[in-house]
Amino acid sequence: MQPYLTTIILLTCSNIFMTFAWYGHLKNLSTSPWLIAALASWGVAFFEYLLQVPANRTGHTVMNLAQLKILQEIIALTVFVPFAILYMKQKVTLDYLWAALCIAGAAYFIFRRN
Repeated sequence: MQPYLTTIILLTCSNIFMTFAWYGHLKNLSTSPWLIAALASWGVAFFEYLLQVPANRTGHTVMNLAQLKILQEIIALTVFVPFAILYMKQKVTLDYLWAALCIAGAAYFIFRRN
């Protein structure tokens, strides 16, 4: 169970950095030139990669590539929804539920035993 837990923790932390790198500039640097936002985002993304690469290497010891990708999508949505609602002040809609159900379906099919 330890490689799974390590992978989940590292991917969760990685996704926090990734979400801020991809979307945080929309709030914090909205009046700055896009090049400044891109450079700031790359700086944040550097830390994302420091966590994402070992997460995928660890996860690949116990999961196949498709399972790793779906796990990453589950974590990404789990991180993104609170970020969108709490940090970016986005309105909660049923679309979040539908997206979560689609990801749950993907997880079922990719992790089930054949």
